Amino acid sequence: MIPSVLPTYARAPLSFAKGEGPWLTEADGRRFLDLGAGIAVNVLGHANPDLTAALTEQANKVWHVSNLYSIPQQQALADKLVAATFADTVFFTNSGTEACELAVKMARKYWYEKGQPDKVEIVTFSGSFHGRSSAAIAASGSEKMVKGFGPVLPGFVHVDWGDHDGLHAAINDNTAAILIEPVQGEGGIRPLPDQCLKGLRDLCDEKGILLVLDEVQSGMGRTGRLFAHEWAGVTPDIMMVAKGIGGGFPLGAVLATEDAASGMVVGTHGSTYGGNPLACAVGGKVMDIVADPGFLADVRRRSGLLRQKLEGLVASHPDVFEGVRGSGMMLGLKCKVAPADLVKAGYDKLVILVPAADNVVRLLPPLNLTEDEIAEAITRIDAAASAVASDV
Repeated sequence: MIPSVLPTYARAPLSFAKGEGPWLTEADGRRFLDLGAGIAVNVLGHANPDLTAALTEQANKVWHVSNLYSIPQQQALADKLVAATFADTVFFTNSGTEACELAVKMARKYWYEKGQPDKVEIVTFSGSFHGRSSAAIAASGSEKMVKGFGPVLPGFVHVDWGDHDGLHAAINDNTAAILIEPVQGEGGIRPLPDQCLKGLRDLCDEKGILLVLDEVQSGMGRTGRLFAHEWAGVTPDIMMVAKGIGGGFPLGAVLATEDAASGMVVGTHGSTYGGNPLACAVGGKVMDIVADPGFLADVRRRSGLLRQKLEGLVASHPDVFEGVRGSGMMLGLKCKVAPADLVKAGYDKLVILVPAADNVVRLLPPLNLTEDEIAEAITRIDAAASAVASDV
C-alpha cells in the first residue's frame, strides 16, 4: 500500500526534533553536526535568533495578503537586493524551481516584445540542475531528469560542460539566452572558471543574447561573495536566486536589469504566495547579515581554513578521496568510493553530508560555522572516511 506521503524520496532513517546553529538533535537525542544546511538553505544555521525574531515580529502582524496589494516587506527586500547587485528589479517566488520558470519566460518574452518571436532557444549545459518543473527538467536535459516525463518542453539546446566549440556551434539566429550555474551544485561542485564566465558574458554581448545565471545554490554568500559571479567581475542580465535568501523560510527571486525585464508587464506573471510578508521579513534580515562586507570577509577566512583542513584529510585518506573542489562554503569531496557510502558512514559518526553527481560529496554548511566547529567537522568526517576505508 502506498504511504500517505508520496514515496519520491530515499529518506535517511533520521528525524530531527531540534536545531541550533550547525547542530541538529535527533528524536533519540543524538546530536549531529549539519554540514548540509538543508542543501545550502540554512545560511545562518538552525533557529538563528535574529531570523526567529524577524519571523515572530512579522507573524504577530500580517502573514499573508497576496500580491493584489502592496507588501512593504517585499518592497524593502527588493530595495536591498537592487542596492547590492546588478539588478534594477526583482520578482519574488517561493523556490528556485519557480525562479527558473520565470527566468525562461522573461528571456523569451524579451525577444517577443523586440519583434523577434523565433528567438526562443536557451543554451544549457550538461550536469546542470535548475529544478524539477517541466521547464527546469528540459533545461537540464539529462536522462535522469526527463525519463518518463515526456514530451519534453522544446526550446533548450544542450552543450557539454567545457565544450567551447560546441557552445559556439549551438548559438544561432533563434538563440535567446545562455543559462548556466557559476558553480554546479547537484552536478558535483563544478565551478565555472572566472575566465570562462567572462567569456560567456563577452559572447552574449557579441551575439546580442541574454546571460541568465542560476545562483540558487551558489548565491547569498555561499562562495564568499554575495553572489558567485562577482568573483569574475561580470554581471548577468537575469539571475535566479533561492535557498539561502530565506535562511530556511521558503523564498526565491528573479533579479533582472530593466532592459531584460522589459517584456514582463502587468498580467504576464504572478504568484499567490511569492514575496509574502513572512518570507520577506526573514529574507530582509538575511540580507542585512549576509550582505555585510565584514560577514563575507569572515566567510572567506573560515572557508579557507575549512578547505585547508579538508586538503589534509584527503591526503590522509588516499583510498577514499581524490581531492577537494569548489569555492567558499560550497565545497565538494571527490570520492574514490560511492558517495552514498561516505554519507551513510557520516550518519554513523554524527555528521551530515550531501551527495552529488560525479562521485562527489558536498559540504554546504552554515556560513557562520566557527573555527571550533570546523575542527569538529574534520574529526567526524575523518572518522567516517576511516570507517569507509576499512570496508574497501
